Amino acid sequence: MISLSKNINILRLVRIGRGALMQRTMKEMRNGGDSLVDVEGKSGFGGGLEDVYGEDRVTEDQLVTPWTVSVASGYTLLRDPRHNKGLAFTEKERDAHYLRGLLPPAVLSQELQEKKIIHNLRQYKAPLHRYMAMMDLQERNERLFYKLLIENVEELLPVVYTPTVGEACQKYGSIFRRPQGLYISLKEKGKILEVLKNWPEKSVQVIVVTDGERILGLGDLGSQGMGIPVGKLSLYTALGGVRPSACLPITIDVGTNNEQLLKDEFYTGLRHKRATGQEYTELLDEFMCAVKQNYGEKILVQFEDFANHNAFELLSRYRSTHLVFNDDIQGTASVVLAGIIAALKLVGGTLADQTFLFLGAGEAGTGIAELVALEVSKQTKAPLEHTRKKIWLVDSKGLIVSSRRESLQHFKKPWAHDHEPVKGLLDAVKAIKPTVLIGSSGVGKTFTKEVVEAMASFNEKPLILALSNPTSQSECTAEEAYTWSKGRAIFASGSPFDTVEYDRRAFVPGQANNAYIFPGFGLGLIISGAIRVHDDMLLAASEALAAQVTQENFDKGLIYPPFSNIRKISAHIAADVAAMAYRLGLASRLPQPKDLVKYAESCMYTPIYRSYL
Repeated sequence: MISLSKNINILRLVRIGRGALMQRTMKEMRNGGDSLVDVEGKSGFGGGLEDVYGEDRVTEDQLVTPWTVSVASGYTLLRDPRHNKGLAFTEKERDAHYLRGLLPPAVLSQELQEKKIIHNLRQYKAPLHRYMAMMDLQERNERLFYKLLIENVEELLPVVYTPTVGEACQKYGSIFRRPQGLYISLKEKGKILEVLKNWPEKSVQVIVVTDGERILGLGDLGSQGMGIPVGKLSLYTALGGVRPSACLPITIDVGTNNEQLLKDEFYTGLRHKRATGQEYTELLDEFMCAVKQNYGEKILVQFEDFANHNAFELLSRYRSTHLVFNDDIQGTASVVLAGIIAALKLVGGTLADQTFLFLGAGEAGTGIAELVALEVSKQTKAPLEHTRKKIWLVDSKGLIVSSRRESLQHFKKPWAHDHEPVKGLLDAVKAIKPTVLIGSSGVGKTFTKEVVEAMASFNEKPLILALSNPTSQSECTAEEAYTWSKGRAIFASGSPFDTVEYDRRAFVPGQANNAYIFPGFGLGLIISGAIRVHDDMLLAASEALAAQVTQENFDKGLIYPPFSNIRKISAHIAADVAAMAYRLGLASRLPQPKDLVKYAESCMYTPIYRSYL
């Protein structure tokens, strides 16, 4: 313990809350020879800030080192996005934390700051400019960023995520200002654990990682795919309440096959063709081992936008040894299944009564198909091999049938049923006569007028889900689906569409956005201390989401609840996922809370400014 005489100023290194070391002068407030080393949860030094509310630690498993509490004051405080409040610092706070003179004299509330920012955002005509303004705000004032996003989620979700994030990734090299997250490239092979230790936060609970090979429907964007993990983790916090310091975005850079990027002088990644085979596998193995070694058994790793051939392999390889989740395969499947379950209230019948036809047999298509088959099997007690029979997939070569089995990739083989070969989607629709048509092809304008009219010819209420992102890649628009079906289609899409007026009726298209599922799903894994992801957890998440659709929503033709209630929805999803983890014996946080919904809500990060007095 260190003790110095009263009123002596010393220069020492103090570790601030974000994990960085910085130099500052502090006065010892001597009280009976008290130490300068602060104890977590007690008062900080004059001018220092601390997590007195405990909300930055609500989902942590272990305490941080006691001396990490005090943070810098004055000029440096204004540049710490975690604690900066801008003009919202009160007069007393400005005196206590050496801010006097560093700010204009006006004091604004957080609500007034929010009003100003949203007004400014609405002045931008280009969505990319709004995206850049939001990212600037996140780097300047973290709490204001999340408060703005939470309270304007329906307006800003398309800005911070799809579809705008796709354009941001395409132009990432040009708009790059400040690094976010960790970049792990082939240059770091053999040193990945050291790289992870460079990240200042030690209590990370969720990692979203991409290798940038299949960004949305835009293809290989290499290291510029970082916009995806950053955007996803913003939603983990805003929609699921996972604290920002627990989130780590990572891009694994093994090169790119995008010739345009390789020739771009502003490209930020490795300038060579993608590594494949053993070199790729060894890098990913080292990464996964280092993650578990550094963060422990309960770190959630979400794979995002990996190409098909790697996505299935990685999920299969690590699902039994790590807490892993692939949003493109499992998250998409869960949100689509929820929409289908909800839509049965409008269509009638049971899930087992439906016939499904998919355009697209990649990660999303086969993932959705498998989860639908699992849910039907659960409801009917029929074997999975049987429930798959009413689910058909079309890929680039036509309907997947048993005569093609030998040439199919392994993840397509379960969907090769007995049927004569069929080449095009329209012919497949006429032959199979599906009640549900799902697009996950990544190819726009493929649900043509003839396809939609065919669906409407043998279905009173055809369920049409055009899931591909961004908007330009959607299989059809909401207006096309409603117009061509003469207002009878039940429609949802991956990207947002505006309300459609048809035959003097207003149709509100639903959005089958993964953001309904993964934030609450991740929160459920965290609050239960889950050590593995099980398919039954995905089914629980789907059923929880479907249960949140009200009669008022159905009356508008919606099969998803409005995003304005997303925090409540996420809490219910988290509770049901956590309950399933406990039921399966995969939860480590004991004992189980009595009311999991209330517990989930109590663990959620809230972005309201704190008093620093």
